[in-house]
Amino acid sequence: MEHLVNKQVQNIQISGIRQFFNMVASFPDAIQLTIGQPDFPTPTHIKEAGIKAIEENKTGYTKNAGLDELCAAAARFIDSKYGLRYQPKTEVITTIGASQGIDIAFRTILEEGAEVILPGPVYPAYEPIIKMCGAIPVYADTRATDFKITAEQIESLITSKTRCVMLPYPSNPTGCILTETELAAIASVLKDRDIFVLSDEIYSELVYGDKHCSIASFPGMKEKTIIINGLSKSHSMTGWRIGFVFAPETIAKHIIKVHQYNVSCASSISQWAAVQALTVGVDDADSMRVEYEKRRDYVYGRLVAMGIEVVKPNGAFYLFPSIEKFGLSSTEFATRLLQEGKVACVPGSAFSDYGEGYLRLSYAYSMDILEEGCNRLERFISNL
Repeated sequence: MEHLVNKQVQNIQISGIRQFFNMVASFPDAIQLTIGQPDFPTPTHIKEAGIKAIEENKTGYTKNAGLDELCAAAARFIDSKYGLRYQPKTEVITTIGASQGIDIAFRTILEEGAEVILPGPVYPAYEPIIKMCGAIPVYADTRATDFKITAEQIESLITSKTRCVMLPYPSNPTGCILTETELAAIASVLKDRDIFVLSDEIYSELVYGDKHCSIASFPGMKEKTIIINGLSKSHSMTGWRIGFVFAPETIAKHIIKVHQYNVSCASSISQWAAVQALTVGVDDADSMRVEYEKRRDYVYGRLVAMGIEVVKPNGAFYLFPSIEKFGLSSTEFATRLLQEGKVACVPGSAFSDYGEGYLRLSYAYSMDILEEGCNRLERFISNL
């Protein structure tokens, strides 16, 4: 019966990140620098709020868009942090993580043959969803622009079929951000065009130096922008699966229909914990961000000292060094690094063809692990 399975699904591959992560299980003595998951525990006060919700039997369905209290808290959060104003009852949707938010947003706005412009290299989950919608991913090669998609690149790729521009910043896998000036240039290209922007801002609380800036804050852009965010990275709540879609009512009223028939609602217990995160824990990310910045500086310094070319990231918790000079494909390099050097990193090819020749290294690990990982990497490349 396999031949009757949807062809779009048959042609999709399991994420390269997960493929490599599964391989690592065979090497229990390897240093793990693969998964983008905070190593901090969920703050205690948030866990206690989840426990309290269970004890108070707050375990039933909620509204499709989420608890009124949570949608209001989410709207206050992004207003206070980024100056973005959304109406809680009509422009905020609580999702099962940012991933489900991306899925329902794409399924709402994309049709057969539509084109989506996105930067390469990029997080691998976007392309499969685009293709399952019958749409076409169109990549901008950002390798020569420090992994930042530019206004000029976007303008050169726009066609009559362009339906959406994907802006996933801060970036997974590169850690780069778009500055206010760079976003302003992109806004000037898009503001007068009937093109959606899907802005994945899940790492918005993990920006070093400058504050996060959203494309939706520019004149004429909020009306066409769908923002994806959530608590996985900011509050170390990956397993709680709470994300958000922020969109103008004219768009959100259609996204909620897809969401409703997809999942009904997010976990009520997780939602009550999320209320706590976005009220009492509004600044929980601050201490984590300080520690991530120390880790970034350490690993970046080690890589530079090894003679490895790498762009210093200003967000998220990844480095994306070039390994091209070693003459191995990214998969060959990562496999040998795991087998011989006992360090697990993700081959850059997992992030589209434009990631070939690079390696994604996550520094969401303790300094002890990062130090040992860098020591092993240094020994490995000295023997190549």
